Amino acid sequence: MEWTQRAALGAGLIERGIVPISAPMSALEFKNVTAVAKANVYFEGKVVSHTILLGDGAKKTLGLIYPGEFHFGTDAPERMDIVAGACRVRLDGSTEWQDYGAGTFFRVPGKSGFDISVAVGIAEYVCSFE
Repeated sequence: MEWTQRAALGAGLIERGIVPISAPMSALEFKNVTAVAKANVYFEGKVVSHTILLGDGAKKTLGLIYPGEFHFGTDAPERMDIVAGACRVRLDGSTEWQDYGAGTFFRVPGKSGFDISVAVGIAEYVCSFE
């Protein structure tokens, strides 16, 4: 996707009330972490993540979602920061899809789930367990 296409996507997200994350992308760098080398592989490799453990005990996953539509269940509440690419999300119990691009996030309640769809390219994310 060309920069102008990404910029147009970002402007469209803001117009629909999807607010970019408040911290700059550089704030999504994590220092002094333990990285789990074994990958979490879902849907025949179309969704892949790695777990990192922060010094304060917090757990996050850093992942990639390739084109397709997938459903995930949650135990704990999650915050999904989209750091590159774009996706559409439908939370369990909703009939409406919402668009998210780089610099935006969505939250998923615990003991719930969501559908996520990537049309083209790769969506990169950071999942924080809240």
